[in-house]
Amino acid sequence: MIETTQSVPVAVGIDRVWAYVRDIRRWAELMPGLQDCEILGDDDSRWVLKVGVGGLVRTVRVDVHVDRWAGPGSVLFSFKLQGDPVKGGGSYHAVATGPDAITMNLSLRVEGSGPMAPMWEAMGGPLLPRFALAFAEQLAEGIEDEYGGNGARVPAGQPARRAPFALLIWLWRALFGRRRQA
Repeated sequence: MIETTQSVPVAVGIDRVWAYVRDIRRWAELMPGLQDCEILGDDDSRWVLKVGVGGLVRTVRVDVHVDRWAGPGSVLFSFKLQGDPVKGGGSYHAVATGPDAITMNLSLRVEGSGPMAPMWEAMGGPLLPRFALAFAEQLAEGIEDEYGGNGARVPAGQPARRAPFALLIWLWRALFGRRRQA
């Protein structure tokens, strides 16, 4: 098992942050390659992502379960890749640091099973903190894009910023090998 916790500031008040975070589709939209986010119930969703490494492209289905919604400051979640020996979970915690500011803490845990688990955990250990930080920054940017960085709603149609990589691409590389360098 590998795990990390990353913290980022968000220049939006905690109630506005919660309005954004409580929509699981917004979390899914941050994943590059998202093909679909099917809402199965209040706490369950299935994310379908198309991930590619080199010339290989694969569709991955991820079952995401929210274990606890405790707004405006906390969400606990778990996930499982369908057909792959990978599961995990994590948490989102927000602490108000002012009327228009919070510190957001994102924790992430990934567990593998089977004979490849020790290898991908060794390879993934250094990568998970970078992924979690990029995802947390991307979430903060999405919130600030939505509310203008000070709680004021931004007009629809403005582009959102996105981080350059995704957890599932990292998992694919860890499980099935990295693209060979030329």
